[in-house]
Amino acid sequence: MMKKRSDYSGCMSEGSATTTSSTSKDEEIEWEMRPGGMLVQKRTEKSDSLAPNLLIRVAYGALRYEISVNSQATFGELKKLLTAETGLQPGEQRLIFRGKERENGDYLDMCGVKDRSKVILMEDPSSRERRAIEMRRNAKIQTAHRAISDVSMEVDKLAEQVSAIEKSISNGTKVPEVQITTLIEMLMRQAIKLDGIAAEGDASAQKNLQGKRVQKCVETLDVLKISNGKVKPVIVTTKWETFDPPPTTAHWEFFD
Repeated sequence: MMKKRSDYSGCMSEGSATTTSSTSKDEEIEWEMRPGGMLVQKRTEKSDSLAPNLLIRVAYGALRYEISVNSQATFGELKKLLTAETGLQPGEQRLIFRGKERENGDYLDMCGVKDRSKVILMEDPSSRERRAIEMRRNAKIQTAHRAISDVSMEVDKLAEQVSAIEKSISNGTKVPEVQITTLIEMLMRQAIKLDGIAAEGDASAQKNLQGKRVQKCVETLDVLKISNGKVKPVIVTTKWETFDPPPTTAHWEFFD
């Protein structure tokens, strides 16, 4: 009886140990729901590191790329790798595999992607339209910058002439009024050019700056025009002093 009891207790202890071991193993396993409703063991960093890499062939129009990626990576992670190659952001990419567009959360191996499988990359139509709008906007801004720069160079030259006139008048030299009037007209032409430039952002700030420069030059010339009218012209007369030539006398020398 004692022997049987010993055997029974030994069996019980062995069975108990086995149950405990299997229970602890089940507790260590974590599960996750995959796309499509499949329940699988949750991936960990350790399992990802042990998974082999795949060489995936990606076709983007006439271009071809070969991307090395972990077999347990997602299509979203593949898009990030393609960004460095194509310049397309992940949100601008559409990946087609076996005739179906794949979501960012789809796993490569679960979708049947194998080594040297072919994936088609397409640019999202909405992102292409946004890029076209952005390119037109940038071209418009660059055109505005160039036009404002041309006006700025002309204003620099005219501002130098304004300074020269101001210096002459301050020194008491009268300047022809037509010179001041012509300079004002030239500045006003530059103001009209600025008004015709469609600018936004930084270009708009530059446009306003040049407009203020033109306005300041015109106001300065208006003041100089008044000051110039008060300057008395300097009359320069040349008087010639005449001298009578000294009398010439001839001395004759007589010889015997």
